[in-house]
Amino acid sequence: DLQAVCSGFVYALSVADQFVKTGMSKRALVVGAETLSRITDWSDRNTCVLFGDGAGAVLLEASEEPGILSTHIHADGQYEELLHVPSGISKLPSTDTVAERSMQMKGNEVFKMAVNTLSRIAKETLEANGMQKEDIDWLVPHQANLRIIDAAVKRLGIDYDKVMINIERYGNT
Repeated sequence: DLQAVCSGFVYALSVADQFVKTGMSKRALVVGAETLSRITDWSDRNTCVLFGDGAGAVLLEASEEPGILSTHIHADGQYEELLHVPSGISKLPSTDTVAERSMQMKGNEVFKMAVNTLSRIAKETLEANGMQKEDIDWLVPHQANLRIIDAAVKRLGIDYDKVMINIERYGNT
């Protein structure tokens, strides 16, 4: 169980990939699931329209053909206040207000951080694998916000036809 909110699936995928690559496992099932509706303040239009419940899974197995070339995981706790639950998600005493036990977000700051981070990590991944942006067949960004995706793609200079977008069908899951 890896709890890392939006990046949790990528963290779990990275761990499973290492188990398969090192031969510790022939196969690994990665399941990502979130129920953000339980920590959503439905009266806060800045957050309630952005978050949802969802789940997905992928099966990894050893192969002679390359699969995941590399993963680049980063975390920086100094930005915790940009998107957080004040009382924490594991302790929800009935004395807490709805706001204390619900997500709170500083939208503009989160937007800037997300665009910068997505762009930086995409460049880092290309460099680590000796690749150029022209080598990308598909960019599959986190589907948090179309404006974030648009800004990052523009900053990276990637052909928009190579960007996987499904936020209009599945939302931020």
